[in-house]
Amino acid sequence: MKTLIILLAMAASGPALVSAQNNSAPQAKTANGVLEGVVEPSGIYSFKGVPFAAPPVGELRWKEPQPAKNWQGVRKADKFGPRAMQRNVFGDMNFRSNGMSEDCLYLNVWTPAKSEKERLPVLVYFYGGGFIAGDGSEPRYDGESMARKGIVAITVNYRLGVFGFMAHPELTKESPHKASGNYGYLDQNAALRWVQQNVAAFGGDPKKVTIAGESAGSISVSAQMASPLSKNLIAGAIGESGSMLGTLPPTTLADAEQLGVKFAEMMGAKSLAELRAMPGEQVLEATAKEGYGRFPSAVDGYFFPKAPKEIFAAGEQAHVPLLVGWNSEEMNYRAIMGKDKPTPENYTNAVKKLYGERADEVLKLYAGSTEEGIEQAATDLAGDRFIGYSTWKWADMQTKTGGGKPVYRYLYSRPRPAMTPEMGNATPGLAGGVIKGGDANANKMPQARGAVHSAEIEYAMGNLAGNKVYAWTPEDYKVSELMQNYFANFIKTGNPNGAGLPKWPALKSADNAQFMQIDVNTRVENDQHRNRYLFLDQVSTK
Repeated sequence: MKTLIILLAMAASGPALVSAQNNSAPQAKTANGVLEGVVEPSGIYSFKGVPFAAPPVGELRWKEPQPAKNWQGVRKADKFGPRAMQRNVFGDMNFRSNGMSEDCLYLNVWTPAKSEKERLPVLVYFYGGGFIAGDGSEPRYDGESMARKGIVAITVNYRLGVFGFMAHPELTKESPHKASGNYGYLDQNAALRWVQQNVAAFGGDPKKVTIAGESAGSISVSAQMASPLSKNLIAGAIGESGSMLGTLPPTTLADAEQLGVKFAEMMGAKSLAELRAMPGEQVLEATAKEGYGRFPSAVDGYFFPKAPKEIFAAGEQAHVPLLVGWNSEEMNYRAIMGKDKPTPENYTNAVKKLYGERADEVLKLYAGSTEEGIEQAATDLAGDRFIGYSTWKWADMQTKTGGGKPVYRYLYSRPRPAMTPEMGNATPGLAGGVIKGGDANANKMPQARGAVHSAEIEYAMGNLAGNKVYAWTPEDYKVSELMQNYFANFIKTGNPNGAGLPKWPALKSADNAQFMQIDVNTRVENDQHRNRYLFLDQVSTK
């Protein structure tokens, strides 16, 4: 009877958050129905596995997300929904999701609000994983710590790989927008539209939504900023390592369609209907074949009316504050040197293979004379080629064409500590992964001297304690508290600065850029390497 009275009262009003009392669970009234969440030990309310779109299965496979269906009564939101279809490709991913399924369009909400009237700032976080892996249930993205800072924190699932990005002429023809591919990006857009409609029910302010992400998630943030479908749904943006302006940029729709045609032929499908009828597991396993592991996004004329670089150059992206940066060891020197020793001769030869007649310019910009110096130079070059340049380009473009909104740039350089003894013979792998078991010695990476790709996530989100792989020290927790406070301040105000934090200046001009070096000794530094990025800008083809 008590629940019925609550439901009737909620039905008669707008968005509502009913606080937990007498050990009861919190409830939130969304546009689709009433959700019942969980009170975490910290007092934060969590609502997990919330559908923000219809399951993209059957006829909805390879279609833009459709609205979620309404439900009657109270829907339990106490466990993560299934993760998107993906192969096991990264050793550092740890999922809490309810299995894996094409039915994956769910999000998770953590809120400190006890009433819908609180109107708190909102963080929407997109996971990384190269658009082929990842999930909103990963502990490193957990929103409870951010919620304790006074923020409604949300993680979002989106379709991956062939399910999220395959284009095809038949798909383009059937689309009301004459576009195909980009379904993963459209899922993110659908989640942002859901947030606008529903976040007030969790005590959030739809006018104060900051989007954030790391790696593919960071690229996603730049994509949502560029798309006319999303740019008016956000008030701020945070990018950790990567942007569309150089890393995994979209291809033409025609090229993307041709890859889809080849995939369908390889699968033996004579029509789109046959391809849609195939089991998801069969489609997924086919992506293990060479040439089909990644399906690029496309300039489809709908989500991307033109190339993102053109959108940013014209100042047509979202004019919002941007906090953006990358890590000091995004990629290892072996990406340049292979298995060769880092001698001057080997380094020169490697650079000549990559840059031909412009090799001498590169050797001046990324100079080294000793083996140690060459290791560092090759590490810097590898990291910039992988993700540093594209992130720099994003900050640089937004400073020039972002409507005068502030841009804050960082370089994160805190190396992770040693692994815990419980990890046994495990070793760090490429780009932040963990290699366990017998293959550890065969694939062992050199000891990291800086912050590897993805290393900052737990620090920024306040989730060190949830990662049991590393033996975190008091200094690590100090760095995490500082970085999380910068992020929390930015989400609340569009400015990372606040009491007790080193002053972080916004970028004034491209030629005199200052950035925040985040480490145990966090400090402002002047950009000494702009010429590197200007060179990479010249040789970039996208």
